[in-house]
Amino acid sequence: MALNKPKYTLFKNTRYALNGLVEVTQHEPSFRLQIVLFVVGMITAWVLPILFVYKAVLAVSLFIPVLAEIINSAIERTVDLVTFDHHELAKRAKDAGAALVFISLVMLAFIWILTLASAYGCVTLS
Repeated sequence: MALNKPKYTLFKNTRYALNGLVEVTQHEPSFRLQIVLFVVGMITAWVLPILFVYKAVLAVSLFIPVLAEIINSAIERTVDLVTFDHHELAKRAKDAGAALVFISLVMLAFIWILTLASAYGCVTLS
């Protein structure tokens, strides 16, 4: 049984990924906001007078909401492909994607609070 699937190469896959980043950046204001948060957070993380390991934890954690927003955008596009009409299951799918983004932001805040508290000696994480 032959699948209706194009042959992929490393270069094609990379091009598809970059096209996806461009598309989500152009059409999703919330993704652009996540990118602003990412850039500000990265600058903040690397200028803080803390150990490298703490900076690395803060920097890596900034990817979580960006990834969640990309997944949420994919969910929204898939639902919109199926129906533009109001449907309870479509609403639930979109709400679940929004919940993913919200939880990722809560997790980001939690990671930053614990990491900075540990870096500045307010709490020990052992």
